[in-house]
Amino acid sequence: MECNLRFRASSTQGGESEILVNEPRVLDLLKACELVEDWMINPARVTALEVLKWPGAILESETDMAPLHEAAMDLLDKALDDLIASREAEGERIQTMLEQRCESIADIVQQVRKRRPEVMAALREKLLQRIADLDVEADPQRVEQELVMMAQKIDVEEEMDRLLAHIAEVEKVLQRDEAVGRRLDFLMQELNREANTLSSKSQDTETTRLAVDIKVLIEQMREQVQNIE
Repeated sequence: MECNLRFRASSTQGGESEILVNEPRVLDLLKACELVEDWMINPARVTALEVLKWPGAILESETDMAPLHEAAMDLLDKALDDLIASREAEGERIQTMLEQRCESIADIVQQVRKRRPEVMAALREKLLQRIADLDVEADPQRVEQELVMMAQKIDVEEEMDRLLAHIAEVEKVLQRDEAVGRRLDFLMQELNREANTLSSKSQDTETTRLAVDIKVLIEQMREQVQNIE
């Protein structure tokens, strides 16, 4: 962050200020003009105003910069205090928002976990119905083996465990008194990866909806994390 300050002196009260002519400088300038005019054919007349416009022709009155410097530093300190207070307030708001989203994701993960027995029961019923439709005698042991393989394909326990672990890490990182933006951004990527896997393994509409809800919450968090250093 940078701060620039430029000073430009104003005229004295009433719009008038003393004009001090740098006499040696002006005399040297006039001599130079006379010399150049001797070399020229029909030289144009140099007016007094043009001479006064020449750099150094007018002496700049010295200004006591100490009061100005003191006032500028006071204003800078106040501006910095206001900026820090504003950033702290914004940081608290973002932290609260992230903690709320973490809590919501953890709640959704528990909902998905509670649905697993229902999902497995539905898969079992669906498999048995297919066998019944084929009107064949199925080997019970073979049916159980098939159910085990299906359960392994749609098992999301690891994904849910990692989601909760990442959420716990986010909450832990938010308590650090240091720059945590890059760490949080990395955690958002990890959360999104697990949410995508959870969605891809979903075998029922409700679980898919819950996975989408998690991804929406993660995206909301990711947008806010971009504002954290």
